[in-house]
Amino acid sequence: MSSLIREYARAKLTRTLRVEGRRADGLHLLRTEMVSLELADELEISAGDRIEVLDEVDWDRPDARRALAPVPDGADNLVARALAAVGRRADVRLRKRIPHGGGLGGGSSDAAAILRWAGRTEADLAVALGADVPFCVQGGRAMVTGIGEVIEPLDAEPLAFVLVTPDIAVSTAAVYAAFDELGAGDRSLEHNDLERAAVAVAPELVRVRDVVSEAAGIRAQIAGSGSTFFVECAAEDLDALAADVAAAARAALRCACVSATRASSPSFGAT
Repeated sequence: MSSLIREYARAKLTRTLRVEGRRADGLHLLRTEMVSLELADELEISAGDRIEVLDEVDWDRPDARRALAPVPDGADNLVARALAAVGRRADVRLRKRIPHGGGLGGGSSDAAAILRWAGRTEADLAVALGADVPFCVQGGRAMVTGIGEVIEPLDAEPLAFVLVTPDIAVSTAAVYAAFDELGAGDRSLEHNDLERAAVAVAPELVRVRDVVSEAAGIRAQIAGSGSTFFVECAAEDLDALAADVAAAARAALRCACVSATRASSPSFGAT
């Protein structure tokens, strides 16, 4: 491998999520609609054996101390784990534009990009790296079931979203533990069964949800296990809505990343 290859790792938005059971090994069975977004990390892959992570997330108030953990390095990084899983070495410069730890599948999508580069896209290999990785390998829009390994493609739609990722760290494991204790509750109120559990783990998320909902004029939904909230809108309204939400977030939240983005086709555009 002598030339540089560029892979795009698109953010994953969990548009709806239902928990349908739990396996004997503790893993939860889900039914969730996932959508790839134009928001994406960029991986520059060339010969070598080093991973460099560049934080290019567009945070408001970048001087503020952020509670979200930094992207793991070394063997804990999902890029490193994916390389190990396929038995390959490479120099990877990872330009992070998806907020880490916000429930947008950034790490999973980075791992999926490595699997695509290596030509190893088997579902069992992907799901061993993480429940979101099989979908991130494929991309587009799909209904995902099982523990993430069963993917049913859905027709593309011209979807647009405003995302708000606050400076709040939420443990996915803690959210699922809280869900097991609380249950799904009234499913008519939310599109995501994990929202009540996420709010129980991090009550300050209520403030984020309320700020985004008031600015948007519709109820914000949580992405995955959090901490990102999103609102959906018509494509022609995206820029104006993003400006309103960004202004509200800047006034009411200590530090947040606001992204205006659209659904993406499955094409990842490796070069």
